[in-house]
Amino acid sequence: MKEKSPSAPLAAAVALACAGLAHAQTVPTLYVGSYGGTSEKLFKEKVIPAFEAAHKVKIVYVAGNSTDTLAKLQAQKDRQELDLVIMDDGPMQQAVQFGFCDKVKDAPIFKDLYPLARINDRSMAVGAVATGLAYNTEAFKKTGLPKPDSWKVLTDKRFKQKVAIPPISNTYGLQTLIMYARMHGGSETAMDVGFTAMGKEVAPNVLAWEPSAGKMTELFQNGDVNLAVWGSGRVEAFRATGFPIEFVYPKEGAMALLITACPVVNSDVPEQAQALLQYLMSPEVQTWQADTQGWGPVNSKVKLDPAIAAKVPYGPAQIGKLLPTNWAVVNEKRGEWTNRWNRTIER
Repeated sequence: MKEKSPSAPLAAAVALACAGLAHAQTVPTLYVGSYGGTSEKLFKEKVIPAFEAAHKVKIVYVAGNSTDTLAKLQAQKDRQELDLVIMDDGPMQQAVQFGFCDKVKDAPIFKDLYPLARINDRSMAVGAVATGLAYNTEAFKKTGLPKPDSWKVLTDKRFKQKVAIPPISNTYGLQTLIMYARMHGGSETAMDVGFTAMGKEVAPNVLAWEPSAGKMTELFQNGDVNLAVWGSGRVEAFRATGFPIEFVYPKEGAMALLITACPVVNSDVPEQAQALLQYLMSPEVQTWQADTQGWGPVNSKVKLDPAIAAKVPYGPAQIGKLLPTNWAVVNEKRGEWTNRWNRTIER
């Protein structure tokens, strides 16, 4: 005798119940494109577990440098796979201009941010690094030189062939050029004076236009240079090895290199992407980033231990006074400027 089949209504109910159970067990997935290395380690060990538990979402971390992430957005422009991206501010503003970033929804935590962090309505800074001066404290002491306090020290003839500056292809070098333009009455929209000053006043002192962090440390260690333009995070990492180096915020101002984030357009998990952006601004995450990445907190409510605060731009006296870059102009003109730099400065 055949087993009796369930009635049609009962079969429909069972099917609906199974479908509901399957749906309940489906966890949305959020794809994040961000840096590798220590940043990936921080996300996977602390940020992701905490956020996944609170928001019932799975995060897939896609590691790569800023240009890699921007390239992914360009390659996937017709069907984006990433939901939130974290990049340096220059490439990020290209992503905004290309239409890859969705509008950031307002949230209470954004009221606690320094003005510098609120770049536009489609991207926000989650951390800051300062571009300023780095000097060998022992070398300066031995030669009786005072601690440098101004960008103008790069033109001091006492440092002839003892200075290292990254090239224009590196943000630190680009921002040095911008600072010299500003100091001579120019700006990103009036760069002639900057090129003239860099070529005639700064370049004669430069031993190396060095983009590599590893090579920069070698130049200091070998005594080839004792003064450089560099980032606060790079200097702190080098100082942690025991080398007598110190970072200086020049009196004219240090420029900001911002670590920025944006929710990606047409995400299938837009609410989760917005929530993760907000979480990155929380004092908890901001403190982790300062301690492990050397990123200065952009949330004004963050209270750092003195040991951590000493390693990063921190508080209104530093973060609040960092100078932003006009990336809309820079990204349009950078190719032209690079050609001019190669002809007139780094020859």
